[in-house]
Formats: sequence, C-alpha cells, structure tokens
Amino acid sequence: MSHIPGTKTEENLHSAFAGESMANRKYLFFAKIARQLGNEEIAKLFEETAHQETGHAFAHLELMYPPADLTVEKLLEIAIEGELYETNQMYPGFEQTAREEGRLDAVAEFQEQGKESAEHADVFLQAAKRFKALGLVERYHATRYEKALDKVKNSSEKSEQSPDQLKQSA
Repeated sequence: MSHIPGTKTEENLHSAFAGESMANRKYLFFAKIARQLGNEEIAKLFEETAHQETGHAFAHLELMYPPADLTVEKLLEIAIEGELYETNQMYPGFEQTAREEGRLDAVAEFQEQGKESAEHADVFLQAAKRFKALGLVERYHATRYEKALDKVKNSSEKSEQSPDQLKQSA
C-alpha cells in the first residue's frame, strides 16, 4: 500500500525514524566516551548497535519517502524545507525557551545550529539551481546531438541513393 501523508501511521513512522536516529547518534556518542574511558569492547558494542539503528531508520525512511517517488529535485526540495524549518522555526523557538529558563549554554548552541542550518539550506538551494541548470545544459546538448545525428543519417541516406534518386529529391 502506498504511503498516505497525514495518517497516524505516517506520524508513527516519523516518530520511529526519530527514535532510531537518536539512538544511532547517542550510541555513537556513548562509543566515543567508552573508548575515552578505556573500554574498547563496550565502544565496539555501541558502534555495532548504532549501525543496526541506522538500518532501522532507513527502513522507516523508505516507507516515508518511497524511492520510486523521489527525484534529485525532490530530494533537494525536502532537504531545503527541513533546513529552513530548523532555521526559521525550530531553533528560534528552542533558543527562546532556553533563554527563559536561563540556559545560556543552550542559547548559544541553538543560535549556532540555526546559523549552520541556514548555511545548509543555502548549499542545498545552490545545488538545486546548479542541478536545474545542468539539466537545461544537458537538454540543450542532447537536442544538438540529435540534430547532428539526424543530419548524419540524412546525408548517409543521400549518399546511398543513386544519382537519379538524388536529382529527384533535389
């Protein structure tokens, strides 16, 4: 069955994806700390589990964003929307709450991440523009190639004609 945005299942997939993604990052962080504490065995355990969490997250993403429905343009559009949401809504709201609660360390973190999200949005936007331009250039060259190929075909057909056939076509 195809994915239907706005359903409870779609909401659950987003939540499951978020949970698996957070577990991945948390376990990689725990692996780093375990390694710093001198426990390589536990560090590797966390890394292996993090890798499994990535697989779970990807499975959820494939249901949320069916690959057959995606194009490069759509991928860039989704990325831009996400980064702009972080820049314009999420981080400013988080920053305000942290300020109200006196967490100046978190205020600084949210400001920094908001700026980086804006940079990411710009990078994706520039890529989308380049990709669109590249598509136009490719179409231009493909059209020129087709026309050149048609000329070659036509001239080769004419060279295969007898002198009498050439006089008739002229």
